[in-house]
Amino acid sequence: MDTKAEAVDRRWSRRRFVGAVAGAAAVVAVPSPAAPPADPASPADAPRAAAPPPRESGPRPLHIGTYTSVDGGGTGIAAASYDPRTGRITGSGTLAEVPDPSYLAVHPDGRTLYAVDERQDGAVTAVRLADRRILGTRGTGGAGPCHLSVHPGGRWLLSANYVSGSVAVHPIDASGALGERTDLVTHSTPPPGPGQDGPHAHQFITGPDGDHVLAVDLGTDTVYSYRLDRAEGTLTEVAQAHTRPGAGPRHLTFHPGGRHAYLANEVDDTVAVCAYDPASGRLTIGEPQSTGSGGGTNYPAQFAVTADGGCAFLANRGHNSIARYAIEADGARLRLLGTVPVGGDFPRQIALSPDGGLLFAANQRSGTVTVFHVDRASGELASAGEPFASPVAVCALPL
Repeated sequence: MDTKAEAVDRRWSRRRFVGAVAGAAAVVAVPSPAAPPADPASPADAPRAAAPPPRESGPRPLHIGTYTSVDGGGTGIAAASYDPRTGRITGSGTLAEVPDPSYLAVHPDGRTLYAVDERQDGAVTAVRLADRRILGTRGTGGAGPCHLSVHPGGRWLLSANYVSGSVAVHPIDASGALGERTDLVTHSTPPPGPGQDGPHAHQFITGPDGDHVLAVDLGTDTVYSYRLDRAEGTLTEVAQAHTRPGAGPRHLTFHPGGRHAYLANEVDDTVAVCAYDPASGRLTIGEPQSTGSGGGTNYPAQFAVTADGGCAFLANRGHNSIARYAIEADGARLRLLGTVPVGGDFPRQIALSPDGGLLFAANQRSGTVTVFHVDRASGELASAGEPFASPVAVCALPL
């Protein structure tokens, strides 16, 4: 029988999917900007002031996550900027030397960046963007945290521990720093799906209503719905939605209408349209659909949905493409339009720029970030030029 350590090592290898590492980004020093003004007082659960809308011209910030503990990996969170008109990326060194920052999220006020520390002793780290100061690190209570998100109210950070199959909640104070964990839930039922050795929480996000948070678990083929106590930061399970056995759900992305969402199933190479009831937090998963991979080896990673709810894009690892979908029937239907080569190897994550004009893909094995112009009427994608080299790029966050 395997020891506990051997079982954890096996899960760790499955999680990382690290292939051949290539590419390296130039690293240069840049001056630190001035510190931000003091935070104004605000009601206990009110979001802080939203970040200003993107400018039509001039550089915008781009932050890139990586693995620091693999050969050829990065040194931490990479700092860069992009031209919103051309899509051209320019590197500006390392934002912060955070260990294995494989997923990133920004506070609604735009002043603080959060990163997972995807290690056996999992943690989350807060970085103040104005002066690149690390505000502190807090343990997630689990192993291998691979995803995090900020509740829209700005008071709670949600994180998913892949290796240990648990989800955590941390409070966020007025400065953007994190407090001690307020809750930790390990997924114990249902039992693991075919080929899995336990629960593997892969994502933790807020539903459109703000009262419910949803955890996607690849190991149990389940999306868990919790009611979040916004005063205490505690979780109460209210529903479970199950995929077909062996689907391996990875990431869920909501339609802006709030009644539907799109689920990427990593293991069986499918996607599904889901119905969502905001009153109860209950998700209903629809029938599996094609990723456009043609049946070859492929691991769909993540959806991105346009702000008008007209188009969806899916990252395909293996097929190395971006699948394009038309969204129809007010969000209830996906129609596959085709695929576009991503221009890199193993697109781990994709993201739209805030204005919706660009799509970024972080390509893990080629160590690159590729950029596409998005036709907002048709959803067509056009390459924005040569890929940007960034070691083991696994997350690109345009601001």
